[in-house]
Amino acid sequence: MRTAWLAVGAAAALPFGLVGLLAITLGAMSGGSAPSVASAPAVLAPGTVPVAYQPAIERWGRLCPELSPTLLAAQLYQESGFDPKVVSPVGAQGIAQFMPGTWPEWSTDGDGDGRRDPFDPDDAIPSAAKYDCALARSIAAVPGDRTDNMLAAYNAGAFRVTQYAGVPPYKETRNYVKNIRSLAQSFGAVKAPLPPSALAVGAIEFAQSKLGTPYLWGGEGTAADGGRFDCSGLTQAAYDKVGIKLPRVANDQWNAGRHPVRSELLPGDLVFFANDLKDPRSIHHVGIYVGGGAMIHAPYTGEVIRFGKVDKPDYIGATRVTPDGAQALPTRGPGGVTGSGAGAPQSAFTEVSASPSPSPSPSPSARRSTPSSSPTSSPPTSSPPTSLPSPSPSR
Repeated sequence: MRTAWLAVGAAAALPFGLVGLLAITLGAMSGGSAPSVASAPAVLAPGTVPVAYQPAIERWGRLCPELSPTLLAAQLYQESGFDPKVVSPVGAQGIAQFMPGTWPEWSTDGDGDGRRDPFDPDDAIPSAAKYDCALARSIAAVPGDRTDNMLAAYNAGAFRVTQYAGVPPYKETRNYVKNIRSLAQSFGAVKAPLPPSALAVGAIEFAQSKLGTPYLWGGEGTAADGGRFDCSGLTQAAYDKVGIKLPRVANDQWNAGRHPVRSELLPGDLVFFANDLKDPRSIHHVGIYVGGGAMIHAPYTGEVIRFGKVDKPDYIGATRVTPDGAQALPTRGPGGVTGSGAGAPQSAFTEVSASPSPSPSPSPSARRSTPSSSPTSSPPTSSPPTSLPSPSPSR
């Protein structure tokens, strides 16, 4: 949620028991743990954002050096799931979740229709980019990674980033920076083969053990469900078996990692199917790739968990699940707005490392979609220094 932070700051290969062989193969290929999150890719991967919004995200995501199309896409996805009409419980509006009091200062007539509408993505997307870049300029003198500092300022305010000479030592803020960085990776075009995941072995083993189990719409494999699953319930349970928590529904699982091209699928990748291949919001089915063009999936009512072919007309792509990618995913509450996950409200901002004395916790971010309880420590009562720059970009 965008609020007036600047104002505050200034003021089939293995169907029959070859899981062990797969473990050896993937272990040899991976050669160790996955690399840490790199800088955000510059180019959006096909199918990762609704095609109607891609030109604006590509254009405005390059507004300043601290921003990129994939980073802007990650923020929009985290805020609204690309829903242009969503309104949060506290009143934040549209795809970029601007508060009504903040919108007039940053609103942009991006499509030249004479109107500035927070519910119009052609207006809200450039406005979001201008807001981000203004934050980046206001803390340009702060040491450290400029993109991390910009994201921290978005979450905790420019004053806090200046006060701590970088990302503040608050759990929520550090999680927000890490999660948006991870999400940005999931939106990026893949230029080189992705490393395999050894965790895929356990996920496939679980799915294989469920072959022949009847399908149940909404099923999560619980006793109340009679051990039955639907498609995303199966994939969620399979990766839960190896310690990775995925969201419940298929289209939310789509961004749990990066997206290998069809020719580079590996066993364990999640494979997705959509009604509109230009819009990932239309994903309706997911399975677990097992090699040889085959997947294990829970098809539909009246069927059982079985093997199926991946190459179908509605195949939209795949995801190589990673722990960081899954952890970064927002959990959406009523209305589609973020309830937890990337940038989610904590009960309070909590310091995670030693900091200068005094060490106040900041006020809960008005950016959030749900209110949080009061911080354990009160913020300082004195006003922020007026010398902190607060530029107003041209509209």
